[in-house]
Amino acid sequence: MALGGGVIGDLAGFAAATYQRGVSLWQIPTSLVAQVDSSVGGKTGINLELGKNLVGAFYQPDLAVVDPVTLGTLPRDEYINGLGEVVKYGLLHTGSLFTRLEENSEAVVERDPGVVGDLVKKCVTYKAAVVEEDERDQGRRAVLNLGHTTAHALEVARGYGSISHGRAVALGLLVALVVSERLLGLDRSIRDRTLGLLDSFGLPRVTELPDMESLLAAVGRDKKTLASTRGFVGLRAIGDPVWGLDVPAVIMREALEGLRS
Repeated sequence: MALGGGVIGDLAGFAAATYQRGVSLWQIPTSLVAQVDSSVGGKTGINLELGKNLVGAFYQPDLAVVDPVTLGTLPRDEYINGLGEVVKYGLLHTGSLFTRLEENSEAVVERDPGVVGDLVKKCVTYKAAVVEEDERDQGRRAVLNLGHTTAHALEVARGYGSISHGRAVALGLLVALVVSERLLGLDRSIRDRTLGLLDSFGLPRVTELPDMESLLAAVGRDKKTLASTRGFVGLRAIGDPVWGLDVPAVIMREALEGLRS
């Protein structure tokens, strides 16, 4: 039984997948990151020095219990961290989730039970539908990686623990939006709205960057650019993601430099 946040869920899931070639697994996530994302979909894994989640397995739980009431027990900083993944789903969702986040940002930050319960349900429902279509990450499931190529590179290049995953995802989303403007013609207003949402949630728009060559090397090593779903994930519009993008180095460098504090 994996009772806790994303690290607990990933580690317990990997152990369950490998011990005796597979034992029963229950996922009971208590962090926002785990509830809206990592507890659903069957991806388990552990990090290596070279990159995140490089050792792992696809292993679906027998049961996942997602209870938003437990989010009220989180330290505020940890709860805010999870909102980075929520913003990702707002950009991916074809419905009105992004607008609802904008209109209810104060209630989201203050953990209004009705508002938070609704957004957790919408995020989980979206991910479950994508995973059901592409469980083994051979195609459309790649859209769930929006913002994560940069996020994982930041976590690796800066050192694990130096930046939280949700905050790294928030920064990664900004890079993805800049790339999308250059390659897909995404309207700049989407980035402006996203910046406003990040500000209202207390998530970063800039950070201390490591050496750019180290960061670019980490981007290139991320498993999300090496797996069968090669390439970067961008957006044509809210709710219209594109995966498999080949991003010229000059554009990636420009987008990353935009994060420098």
